[in-house]
Amino acid sequence: MNFRMKSKYLFSFFLLLVGKVLFSQTPQLTERSQVSLLTCAAGDELYYAFGHSAFRVQDPVLGIDVVYNYGTFDFNQPNFYLNFAKGRMIYSLSRRSFDAFLYEYELEKRWVKEQIFDLTLEERNQLLVFFENNYLPQNRDYLYDPLLNNCSSITGDILRKQFGDAIAFDGSYLDKPYTFRQLVRQFLDTNSWSMFGIDLAFGAVVDRKATVQEHMFLPYYAMEQIRNTSLNGRPLLKRERTILDYNEHTQQHFFPLSPLFWFILLLAFTCAITYFDYTHKTRSRWLDFSLMFLTGLVGTFLLLLWFATDHTSTPKNFNVLWAFPLNAVVAFIFAFQDKLPKWSSRYLWSVLGLIGIVLLLWIIQVQSFSPVLIPLFLTLAIRYVYLIRYSKL
Repeated sequence: MNFRMKSKYLFSFFLLLVGKVLFSQTPQLTERSQVSLLTCAAGDELYYAFGHSAFRVQDPVLGIDVVYNYGTFDFNQPNFYLNFAKGRMIYSLSRRSFDAFLYEYELEKRWVKEQIFDLTLEERNQLLVFFENNYLPQNRDYLYDPLLNNCSSITGDILRKQFGDAIAFDGSYLDKPYTFRQLVRQFLDTNSWSMFGIDLAFGAVVDRKATVQEHMFLPYYAMEQIRNTSLNGRPLLKRERTILDYNEHTQQHFFPLSPLFWFILLLAFTCAITYFDYTHKTRSRWLDFSLMFLTGLVGTFLLLLWFATDHTSTPKNFNVLWAFPLNAVVAFIFAFQDKLPKWSSRYLWSVLGLIGIVLLLWIIQVQSFSPVLIPLFLTLAIRYVYLIRYSKL
């Protein structure tokens, strides 16, 4: 390790020691202090796709420049993945120097903007006391919710909690109130596997309109909301500046790797096999097994997300109608019998009708479904209709 690197680590260690001394008791900020909201650009990975929000407190007189970050989680937590699946994800408030926080975004070339609040000294100290109290080991952990309680939605919650009715969120900047699903789709391509998976897991509960404050679960909307928020009748935003100035990351998509491409391919393949079966008066049992078992498996998983987890965004998921869980059992019956059972026609008409109900729910806006499902609906419908015909032979 060269002298320059040694000096860097010694300096970081010195800053850490100074921070511990400074914050062993909450200091009283001076008139030159500032409290601000940092908004960071979206990144390339799914967990960076929506951007990030954090609070910054600085006071040059006291030598304080720290970031309070509510978006911290630890992969090494006990039962991390199990808790994630159950909807019991624990996030924490972390506190680190502003330079250390900024370093990551500089490496990834993601812009960072700062919005400085127009607060009295008393209000700034009030927020600092809150952050420091929240940072205590017994207080820093919280139950994460991707839509209702995340690093960005907490911005509005904290302002409301600290200043009560004195804080006013003006929603006139919104073209219209969006549903939670519509808001998520603004940041992910509908024809991507990540958005398809999210659309599949989300239930009808996310198709309600979000309130003005609820739009703040997305950092970009939280930033815009700060521009349209007042405290005691005066604008909350004092001034805004760009700390890191990089271009917005754009997602690159290759159509042959998208879900729509593969579902169209599956539709074409199923049409060809079904035509072959029709002309030869036979049944490709492996195809029926694959389609029914996989849809049943997906439906079972969605049913578990609905009833067996604490996720607030997965209940009332009517994707279980086309991905009918019972298909996983029926698949084995259809696969190992040369002749379809007598009840097969009634069952097939029922699952075909369930696809029709899904389309109806979509039309009347009970739940919005992923558009890339349309080729899959056609695939299932074609096979179900053929099997109904085949069962009568």
